[in-house]
Amino acid sequence: MYTRRRRAYFLMMGICLVLFVSAWAFVRIWSVPAAIGMCVVALVIPPVAAIVANRRGPEDRWWDEKDGENGEATVGREEGRGRKREDPDPRRRRR
Repeated sequence: MYTRRRRAYFLMMGICLVLFVSAWAFVRIWSVPAAIGMCVVALVIPPVAAIVANRRGPEDRWWDEKDGENGEATVGREEGRGRKREDPDPRRRRR
């Protein structure tokens, strides 16, 4: 799923660059309003690309998801794999 989101992000950003560069390289020669319109469209693409790249897929784990039998957070990518997170400061451990 990560590769699909990454590919979509780079495709959208590539389209953004092509729109912006072509608008001011040669479209402005024929129509300045069309070039400005192309730049406005190119302006909207980066936030949408960031949203697409950062959305969570149905099988992706999220950073604050609880994992394990007793609901403790674990470190590891696969389900059920990993170790318990331990606080380096022993004074903050719960008793």
